[in-house]
Amino acid sequence: MKDEVLIQVTDLMKTYTGKNTVHALAGVDAQIHRGEVVVVIGPSGSGKSTFLRCLNLLEFPTSGVVNFEGTDITDPAVDINKHRQKMGMVFQHFNLFPHMTVLDNMTLAPIKLLKKSKEDAEERAMTLLERVGLSDRAHSYPSQLSGGQKQRVAIVRSLCMDPEVMLFDEPTSALDPEMVGEVLDVMKELAREGMTMVVVTHEMGFAREVGDRVLFMADGKLLEEGSPEAIFNHPQHPRLQDFLAKVL
Repeated sequence: MKDEVLIQVTDLMKTYTGKNTVHALAGVDAQIHRGEVVVVIGPSGSGKSTFLRCLNLLEFPTSGVVNFEGTDITDPAVDINKHRQKMGMVFQHFNLFPHMTVLDNMTLAPIKLLKKSKEDAEERAMTLLERVGLSDRAHSYPSQLSGGQKQRVAIVRSLCMDPEVMLFDEPTSALDPEMVGEVLDVMKELAREGMTMVVVTHEMGFAREVGDRVLFMADGKLLEEGSPEAIFNHPQHPRLQDFLAKVL
């Protein structure tokens, strides 16, 4: 187990009030250690994506604390954008700018936010594109790419910011089945290199193979966590047992 705690989540609550009150998160406590791959699984509507989006305050929790690198980022006095720069986020849908080439999509944030020169940003982008087998698509537009290629670009676009942690929100669920593998391969490579990752996914094979720790969520609560071996081979909580019986 990696020792340094990168993200500490304490009593995280997220409530949506409307016609019906929904408790999307009901008091979640969790730790993410530097260099660790944490995979979050659970049924639809269990609060997985809300939990992930609260880590970089894309969703602002109703109450509770998210501590990132020793700073309580839920404190209104904190410059959240400064901390977000260190947290790469990859969504289900690729969120690439359609009017910009792949290379321009990748260099926009490093030039604007990190104040990198165009040459340095492009050099880093091309190195990353080569790594995922897409250097020949640098001057293509997103509409000219397959879903798997777009998601690989979305991942390396986040890496251009040299993040401390990568957050993945069901990165393969919008892809055709034959494209899932190429995206998971990139994520496996990142894991091997020691990137801290929090991954919400339905890909149980990935969770089992790549995760250092698996969190099981249901009804807005973290019901069980442990090594992939413990979670998949010796599930304790009845909800987890029921969930695995349906998905494995």
